[in-house]
Amino acid sequence: MSDCAGKIKPRVVVLGGCGFIGRNLVDYLITNDLVSELRVVDKTPPQLAFLNPAHTKAFEDPRVEYKSANLINPTSCATALSRDGEPWDLVVNCAGETRVGQTEAVYSEGIFTLSCNVARQCAKIKVGRLIEISSGQMYSSDKPQKEDCPIEPWTVEGRMKSKVEQELKNLEPELSYTIIRPAIVYGIGDRRSLTPRLLIGGIYKHLGQTMKLLWTADLKMNTVHVTDVCRAIWTLGMEAEACGQTYNVVDEANSTQGSLAKLVSEIFKIKHDYYGTAISTLAKSDMASVAEQANDTHLTAWADICRRYALQHTPLEPSAGPELLLNRQLCLLADKLRLLPPLRRPLEPAPTAANLRAVLEDYASMNLFPKELLL
Repeated sequence: MSDCAGKIKPRVVVLGGCGFIGRNLVDYLITNDLVSELRVVDKTPPQLAFLNPAHTKAFEDPRVEYKSANLINPTSCATALSRDGEPWDLVVNCAGETRVGQTEAVYSEGIFTLSCNVARQCAKIKVGRLIEISSGQMYSSDKPQKEDCPIEPWTVEGRMKSKVEQELKNLEPELSYTIIRPAIVYGIGDRRSLTPRLLIGGIYKHLGQTMKLLWTADLKMNTVHVTDVCRAIWTLGMEAEACGQTYNVVDEANSTQGSLAKLVSEIFKIKHDYYGTAISTLAKSDMASVAEQANDTHLTAWADICRRYALQHTPLEPSAGPELLLNRQLCLLADKLRLLPPLRRPLEPAPTAANLRAVLEDYASMNLFPKELLL
């Protein structure tokens, strides 16, 4: 399959391709006719991944090949990336442990070990470029942070991803790679970024109560739409000068807890308030218990909602880990990314009630979220 200039379009692998960013990337590459071959690797088969009809159509394209693999296992990782003929032009690592409340050992294996296996195998078979999806949780400041700012990761995911970034540097020059540090990624198919906050909004509508949040409205929670993440992955993957570079990926909204809470309140027509710094600081001394109590309250109400509206198999959960309840700022600067002409402006400059509501409407269309709560 060739483009108009007669060149063969890139051959691409998406690891973790049935996950949130992965499924959107598969759809982006196929819908825009950017690839000649696309291998999707995931432990979960597409049929069990709660894909919506649009994503299902992309996965059924004849250019797409699905392979099941456990990338924590080096042999399975090597099989996932094996290929007859020319090496892969681009490998995108969207895989990694994202479940809430796991032990540090589980995150170490599911993030660090997995990504190191991928990087070493990519170096061994000499792929054209590896795009590693890292984390924006490398610094906590209310001032926008650049890629070269000193890092102090404040979540276990951030700590594991920082170790992965160092491992990639250790593999130079054998490995051609680019690191992406996204802000909070939202959009169709999101289950663990902003969607838990949306579910909590629905819960407080169901309960007829005010949604109360820790800390204050000005807590920085910068965001980026998954479509703009996909555009960045593709552009950087094809950009020679991006080799060995790290890029923050963030929109123009400078989102805060307050701006996001207003959108949630608008969607569900509820009120929201904040506990403030004093009470939240007291809670900080035992944040694990605070998170457990909040999750129990929300999960109990969510179970009631699921029974009432006959949601028997929804994968959605309104859970948050203790780290994400801390007074930690996520504030990134994307000036480096904006130097690339295709990425000077994001397609989605800011979260809106409409594009957050679309996430829930998509789930409601598959009977995974009650449409009645959106009325």
